[in-house]
Amino acid sequence: MHIHPDERSLSDIHQTVPVAGKKGFWKKLFAFMGPAYLVSVGYMDPGNWATDLAGGSQFGYTLIWVLLMSNIMALLLQSLSARLGIVQQLDLAQASRAHYPPFVNFCLWMLAEVAIAATDLAEVLGMAIGLQLLFGLPLMWGVGLTVLDTFLFLLLQNYGVRKMEAFIITLVAIIGVAFVIEIYLAKPDIGEMAAGFIPSIPNSAALYIAIGIIGATVMPHNLYLHSALVQTRRFGKDEKSLRNAIKFNFIDSAVALNLAFFVNAAILIVAAATFFKNGLHEVAEIQDAYVFLEPVLGSKLAPILFAVALIAAGQSSTITGTLAGQIVMEGYLNIRIQPWLRRLITRLIAIVPAMLVIMIYGEKETGPLLILSQVILSLQLGFAIIPLIHFVSDRNKMGVFTIGIKLKLAAWVIAIIIVSLNIRLVLNIFDEYYSSSTRMKDIILFLGIPLFVAAMTLLGYITIKPLLTKNKTTRITTPHGTIAPLNIQAAQQFKHIAIALDFSSIDSIAVSRALNEGGKAAKYLLIHIVESAGAYVSGGDSHDRESSADKANLIAYAGHLTELGYQVEYCLEYGNPKKKIPLIVNEAGADLLIMGAHGHQWHHDLLFGTTVDAVRHRIKIPMLVVR
Repeated sequence: MHIHPDERSLSDIHQTVPVAGKKGFWKKLFAFMGPAYLVSVGYMDPGNWATDLAGGSQFGYTLIWVLLMSNIMALLLQSLSARLGIVQQLDLAQASRAHYPPFVNFCLWMLAEVAIAATDLAEVLGMAIGLQLLFGLPLMWGVGLTVLDTFLFLLLQNYGVRKMEAFIITLVAIIGVAFVIEIYLAKPDIGEMAAGFIPSIPNSAALYIAIGIIGATVMPHNLYLHSALVQTRRFGKDEKSLRNAIKFNFIDSAVALNLAFFVNAAILIVAAATFFKNGLHEVAEIQDAYVFLEPVLGSKLAPILFAVALIAAGQSSTITGTLAGQIVMEGYLNIRIQPWLRRLITRLIAIVPAMLVIMIYGEKETGPLLILSQVILSLQLGFAIIPLIHFVSDRNKMGVFTIGIKLKLAAWVIAIIIVSLNIRLVLNIFDEYYSSSTRMKDIILFLGIPLFVAAMTLLGYITIKPLLTKNKTTRITTPHGTIAPLNIQAAQQFKHIAIALDFSSIDSIAVSRALNEGGKAAKYLLIHIVESAGAYVSGGDSHDRESSADKANLIAYAGHLTELGYQVEYCLEYGNPKKKIPLIVNEAGADLLIMGAHGHQWHHDLLFGTTVDAVRHRIKIPMLVVR
């Protein structure tokens, strides 16, 4: 199947890491290693910390089995996600868009965005709390400062996916080392830890925490993310190459997710060995855990390591959340926006509720908010898991890589467990709030129940629809759609060519291309926009040195071309080139615009935007960009 390069998942880093030709097991593994680590940070973000702390402080080691079960679920589901991306070269959102009707895809996109917003909320709060604990920064200030990590993400993206992976792996290593030391200091009871692997749910409060742990561990946006990230590797499309890719990505996933399990288990174990053991059963707040660690463990190092690991967890997971947001928007809606804008929107969606909670309820309510964010994630899981199972079970799409009956059965059991737990949780919440007040009763009746019914209807549709059509031949569509027949026409003869000049070395290339396109029969319009401060304020009345020099240069260019026998006019304008160039071109009636480009400089493009991009949106004639 052919996919247009611009429509590929994460097109800027698609197949940028070569793996073909690598000899030996370890060299191949190293080449494939990376995507799962970017996924794994979502399994140890600040939201996980909140649920693990709450579980350990309230119920001791009782819920360790939930972490283990969640990790097994995560490994299976992430392996299915990787398989989808490797075999079909589609991420989960793209595959959904190709399979489901537009309205269903829109609903699935909205749910995915809610999940990403909930994830980002946990990251915002976690980073802010970490900064407060280490540096005494007010929580509100810390929340506001998290906007700045947009720039870090852009910087990492500019250096390529391998550098991004290395940065993430470094942060994961910091978290792991920190908790190895924390466990050593806590000295947990090995026998009680072992008993924690026996499944049990003591009460409804434990159920709420358990579902939060599942939501924090098996994160819906990670399924979209993994199916896209595996496509950053450039491997062959033959059966042997695909099998190798699946194998090495599974190893990558197993190592990375087991490390995430260790971190989560370590947080719960430390909470159980310190807080639960000493009767501190209500330590759900990360801030409280930080305060209590030193007196309980008798070490000043423990809280410092705790805060450093928290910041590392928040910063690492914020990058993957951005990538996931980009994937679901492009995949479901086929809409592509600038990564920095996508990041900023996602971050602001998370910042607003965080600031509102802090302003209204104070800093002590951040813990419950973190746990709630993870429960929201769990509620979204079914809408990502069920389509994924259908796609990797479809022989028409997967061929020989269709999952077997045992793996399919295990995946469906996981889906049923998660959906059943979520339904039970929602019904418990409805029952609790329905009896609390008349106002809550009305909200549940007129808002809660209709939303619940709508969600169950959507869940039923995405579950049953593929089963009813499984024996039919499924037309595989690509994100770019079906190609249109080519209508070959004779090359256009341009008669009036506009050339935008900036008096750099690129001018020579731009003018040469223009002359090749039009020859001596065409008319040429040389354009230059003076961008000095005086030009922006005074326009044509500006007589500064830059304006005078630019005019002299433009006249010199025009005179030289006239001497060579070309028909040349020139236009000198003042102010913003993004607005002035289209205006001049449109008024002159030119039929081709040629502009020079100097390549992308991320910091310059971020602050000032790109003139080329702005101009092309404002003109209706062909535009040739030269370098």
